[in-house]
Amino acid sequence: MSKTVLIVDDEPNIVISLEFLMRREGFEVLVARNGEEALSSIEAHRPDLVLLDVMMPKVNGFEVCKQVRSNPALTDVRIIMLTAKGRAAEISKGLALGADGYITKPFSTRDLVVQVKDLLGLV
Repeated sequence: MSKTVLIVDDEPNIVISLEFLMRREGFEVLVARNGEEALSSIEAHRPDLVLLDVMMPKVNGFEVCKQVRSNPALTDVRIIMLTAKGRAAEISKGLALGADGYITKPFSTRDLVVQVKDLLGLV
């Protein structure tokens, strides 16, 4: 059974490249283009892992992470914050809210795949 990855980003070019990368690695892929869509998709589909941008319309990634972590039914969902916000304060905030990883843009696709597989126990 393949693992499901939810890509949450409002930048179409990033979504396209991440979707291609994750599919190539054998993952089922879901896409959400803002925080509200992300929360609905996480509730409905229970993805194994979420690649979550911070700066998005409607609900930002920090709030999505906080809401997911406050729901006991979603404790198995892994979250990697994937964002241009790379200052130490933002990284600390993301991890404090319960993110399992924090990768800053631009990023190495190889490093991202390694971290995704590691969090999903596939390494």
